[in-house]
Amino acid sequence: MSGALAARGLPALALVFNALVWGISWWPLRGLEGLGLHALWTTALVFGGASALIACLQPQALREVLGQRQLWAIMLAAGGTNAAFNWAVTIGDVVRVVLLFYLMPLWTALLARWLLREPFSGAVLLRIALALCGAAAVLWPAERAGLPLPQSLPDVLGVAGGFFFALNNVLLRREAEREGASRALAMFIGSGLLAALLAALLSLTHAAPWPPAPAWPWVAGVLGLVVLFLMSNFALQHGASKLPANVMAILMMSEILFATLSAVWLGTARLTPQVLWGGGLILLAALLAMRPEPPRQG
Repeated sequence: MSGALAARGLPALALVFNALVWGISWWPLRGLEGLGLHALWTTALVFGGASALIACLQPQALREVLGQRQLWAIMLAAGGTNAAFNWAVTIGDVVRVVLLFYLMPLWTALLARWLLREPFSGAVLLRIALALCGAAAVLWPAERAGLPLPQSLPDVLGVAGGFFFALNNVLLRREAEREGASRALAMFIGSGLLAALLAALLSLTHAAPWPPAPAWPWVAGVLGLVVLFLMSNFALQHGASKLPANVMAILMMSEILFATLSAVWLGTARLTPQVLWGGGLILLAALLAMRPEPPRQG
């Protein structure tokens, strides 16, 4: 029994830890924002520091990232994911942002059709319909006037983050034969670079402040996030290598639970009936996406 527990239990705990880190990441991001460090600058510093550390420990991974253009698309997708998500949860309703982020079944189905030539099945079309209905419920204006479209910058960023995350996952599937370290490093470098470019653009146009002078509170916070996200990434890789993909996906969805509980507990989110049933449809679509497709009849 102990051997079976270690074989399944420890990888499962690793994936739950990864989901916990991402589910409560909004809290330190907002704390650093309060110290004058914009979420995009935080993202750039955290992923830049993590990239430098990985590159020092595994220089061969850095050489592969720089020499393989196929990995550059992963850099862009991962960068868009983290820049959009981190910015959104810092300035918006956490639960609403996370639910819109998890419209991934919709984007994954469309991108897999385009990039991987995967056909639409009845199950795929059902998931798309559920995700669209859920998104319409979450996005519908409270006064029922107008169309169910993104109502604010956090809404747009949440949807965009989910799209880039789906694109990242599809590209990772396409590059599955490559070394895991090079793919992970490409994601970290892309997250740091794109966030830095966007942050610099906002600061140059006076839409966001430049980073404040180095001070122990925010420097310590950034260093802590570097360690936390590295641990989270290692936990994700360990769990993903030991558990079936459908089990992994279900465990990672606990991020929504952690984000919701922490946001409601700290008073930064409102759970309206509209958000609850719309979110339920989005989650149902995500759960259905984890079921293996039946084999096609030749």
